[in-house]
Amino acid sequence: MSTIFLKRVYEPYDAIDGCRILIDRLWPRGISKEAARLSYWFKEIAPSPELRKWFCHKPELFEEFTDKYLKELRTDDDKQRYIRQIFEIASSERVTLLYGAKDPVNNHAQVLMLELAQLMEEEKR
Repeated sequence: MSTIFLKRVYEPYDAIDGCRILIDRLWPRGISKEAARLSYWFKEIAPSPELRKWFCHKPELFEEFTDKYLKELRTDDDKQRYIRQIFEIASSERVTLLYGAKDPVNNHAQVLMLELAQLMEEEKR
């Protein structure tokens, strides 16, 4: 998946980011819309409010969170539509998925990338 990348929204804009898509349900604190320089905001692809609140960014819950979020990604029609849109955009340009979480490993963006990579592999077969 060489055309889809992750980046924390608080990192500076770079022209190589390509299409910048915020994948958080909530707007990141302290970031202006101008500074974010978004192409899209796909807040519906983020975990449900209930799942987000349950997880509360606790690393010890990440494995279970991953399972629950993957289930949401695979069964929610809106989330599936946004996944297809990400693939469509990535077919013609670089895509940078932006997230606000402080932990670069235990967050929903990593789970989404895992799902996107798996779907990309399935399409290659």
